[in-house]
Amino acid sequence: MSDSGARSGPSAFPAEPVPAGPVPADLIPGGLIPGGLIPAPREAAPVVPVVPADPGSGPSAVVDRDTCLDAGPGTEGVARWLRATVGAATGLPLADGSAFGSGSGNCISLRIDTGPEQELGPEGYQLVSTGDGIRIRAGTAAGVFWGAQTLRQLLGPEAFRRAPVTGKREWPVPAVAVRDAPRFRWRGVLLDVARHFLPKDGVLRYLDLLAAHKLNVLHLHLTDDQGWRVQIERYPRLTETGAWRARTKLGHRASPLWDERPHGGYYTQDDIREIVAYAAERHITVVPEIDVPGHSQAAIAAYPELGNTDVVDTAALTVWDTWGVSPNVLAPSDAVLAFYEGVLTEVLDLFPAPFVHIGGDECPKDQWKASPAAQARIRELGLAGEDELQSWFVRHFDRWLAERGRRLIGWDEILEGGLAEGAAVSSWRGYAGGVAAARAGHDVVMCPEQQVYLDHRQAPGTDEPVPIGYVRTLEDVYRFDPVPPGLTGAEAARVLGAQANLWSEVTEDQQRVDYQAFPRLAAFAEAVWSELPAPAERDYPAFERRMTAHYARLDALGVGYRPPGGPRPWQRRPGLLGRPIEGAPPIV
Repeated sequence: MSDSGARSGPSAFPAEPVPAGPVPADLIPGGLIPGGLIPAPREAAPVVPVVPADPGSGPSAVVDRDTCLDAGPGTEGVARWLRATVGAATGLPLADGSAFGSGSGNCISLRIDTGPEQELGPEGYQLVSTGDGIRIRAGTAAGVFWGAQTLRQLLGPEAFRRAPVTGKREWPVPAVAVRDAPRFRWRGVLLDVARHFLPKDGVLRYLDLLAAHKLNVLHLHLTDDQGWRVQIERYPRLTETGAWRARTKLGHRASPLWDERPHGGYYTQDDIREIVAYAAERHITVVPEIDVPGHSQAAIAAYPELGNTDVVDTAALTVWDTWGVSPNVLAPSDAVLAFYEGVLTEVLDLFPAPFVHIGGDECPKDQWKASPAAQARIRELGLAGEDELQSWFVRHFDRWLAERGRRLIGWDEILEGGLAEGAAVSSWRGYAGGVAAARAGHDVVMCPEQQVYLDHRQAPGTDEPVPIGYVRTLEDVYRFDPVPPGLTGAEAARVLGAQANLWSEVTEDQQRVDYQAFPRLAAFAEAVWSELPAPAERDYPAFERRMTAHYARLDALGVGYRPPGGPRPWQRRPGLLGRPIEGAPPIV
């Protein structure tokens, strides 16, 4: 499909060549992009008039009450989003129109055509803003949407509010041409809603924050020892019992302090449908995680027959109220496999994502070693021991999901027993699991805890609230590269992208999640979207300058980020024991 309203010939893009490579917005010649774009676009340049007598091809565009929104076929969802966000923030109607066809230039044109996709891939886009209007072209609706996110940034921080705050009647947009596309197709964030429940409105808010940073995967960690968060109709006790714990450890598991209030919550199936639909409107895929065979005490508390009943009194178990790894794991029985097949049948109906995460990590084997039933299963299957029993458990669901057209993804422990060809690996213990998976022909999502675990502290010292793990500064995250050296081209192509993980043992509410995620999530977004040089060669001072403008956007969005100078007094958590790890994190 062609953009029938776009100017043909050389005036559609600047006469001067667009600079190649990533161009930090504050370094674009002439400073025409105020404050800068995050993540940095692949190519950007000011638009200059093609000829002096053609002023329409150079001066800034202006969005005002007369600006129309000309949405071509397939871009209707992006138009709805623009009216709901930019329209609400500016107070402008952005009326429907086909002004380009009638010759008017005061219009935002959204078009899908094949040219940008062939040149820039399925999520790439071209944005041109001149006195002759604003045009966003892409090969898919997703690309158009990311172009619309860039337009919102060009309008300034006020465009990120939910209602007008000034009487501004005209919103200038710099005369600029942008060609942009992501480096990776998996640009994800894990939200752990199992340890501390994040109500549905908080999840929807985070989807908006992901979209604002051109991130496109939300990994929902829905089940763990401390809570079960998704309604399963055939097993109602999973949420009646498994979604609630009597109290909660305050701080690290070694802390002597407790919050004696009950904690919990879950998403109904309609809540999940709403979350998934909301994400889809923003071109974000929601990947569910149902953790097996470890991290399952909440499920066992609800249905004691799931546990190793010949070893422990599972009927006496409750939802776990502290942190760490529970010793109570699923029994390796046919009945347990059938139970989780029932769970996953409903999960597949709720989540259309091609991937389903099954965890597969941190499964203590003590109960299996002591269980006559587990030992009999090992002998029956001819396995070498408990480690192979865990692999048997994972491979069962690998096959089960593949038969239903889905792909299993799990933490890097699942490599230990061999995987089906279509399974993918989340490499969390370092790069090594991802390297091994890529060399074995598996797709990989890199999320090494030493680099992109956002629950880890952001600075040394005593001011950081509940300090966990290594110090990971904004600059550290900015220099993260999902592809480690040493992979061949074919192996590197197996790296789908990366994911920043935010575990919630010590992030008990939305404000704490904000503090741990931001501003580092902005740096992560640039690391996975932009074509950056090698980590040591990245221009961090330029990124810091662009962050000056981005902090104003985060303020407008109401994000409780960590300020550059350190936490505000109300963000500190004095007296709560953490688990800091000193020194630089290893590259493993």
